[in-house]
Amino acid sequence: MPKIPNSLLYTEDHEWVSVEGKLILLGITDHAQDQLGDIVYLGEFPKIGEVVDQGDAIGVIESVKATSDIFSPVSGKVVEINVDLLDSPEQINGDPYGESWMLKIRMEEPEELEDLFSSERYEQMIEE
Repeated sequence: MPKIPNSLLYTEDHEWVSVEGKLILLGITDHAQDQLGDIVYLGEFPKIGEVVDQGDAIGVIESVKATSDIFSPVSGKVVEINVDLLDSPEQINGDPYGESWMLKIRMEEPEELEDLFSSERYEQMIEE
């Protein structure tokens, strides 16, 4: 059973979101990294300062099995990229939460968080 921390929000595209005031941290879930297998590449992120819209493709993650887009869960400005993860994307397989966040985005419309799933709803979705 994949880990699904209660303290996070989730998207239907298997990303997790940690909310810290107006900032969100974005990563992929344990379920997603398990489905992808060994992660070998992470990139094609917007530049720091770039504005993204909710639902925009904002990056790519590649594994030995597949390549997937990463989507922005909220509209806002990219304020930080986890450059350590770009050099060692395999860290996501060991710990998809915590230090394996990919981007920090300053939200423009916090009400968009209402579109995200609770841990319970995300768990239901992946079991269906």
